[in-house]
Amino acid sequence: MTVSAVAEPSEPGRHSDELTTLTEFVDYFRAVLLRKGSGLTQEQLATTVASSTLTIGSLIRHMTFVEDHWFDHIFVGMPVRAPWSSADWEADRDWEMTTASGMGFVDLRIAFDQACDRSRSHVDAARSLDALAAGGDVGDPVSLRWILIHMIEEYARHCGHADLIREAIDGRVGD
Repeated sequence: MTVSAVAEPSEPGRHSDELTTLTEFVDYFRAVLLRKGSGLTQEQLATTVASSTLTIGSLIRHMTFVEDHWFDHIFVGMPVRAPWSSADWEADRDWEMTTASGMGFVDLRIAFDQACDRSRSHVDAARSLDALAAGGDVGDPVSLRWILIHMIEEYARHCGHADLIREAIDGRVGD
């Protein structure tokens, strides 16, 4: 699979319907996160700031897992897919993040793009934002609306982390 250049994040429309607004915000933050890692070496992708263990690479890998978890597993009810299904979560609760340290941007991006494409297809196939999750272990099923808003919150938080880390690496700010 070839990897295209990371696109500029597109600002979400201001007069769109609810589904379009929610999916545009999720896509906006997906693009922001990838932009934070674009052009960095494997060593830079593993750079931490202060006492934190977060890296841009680990954030991209974490959000790849989060995409698969919420859309594939929780919303659609699919079994947990590889590599997440074979991870030793008991030994390392942050397995998806700690295993990112040996990965370069292209590998991180390919896995991330594939997870986001799967997520988008699940959203496109849903009958409405009120559709309830078919699987997972979240107790009361959540709606697609709830999942999309949760994803916006998750991306916004982690894009803020990535912004601080990227600024510490090479001074690049924005997004």
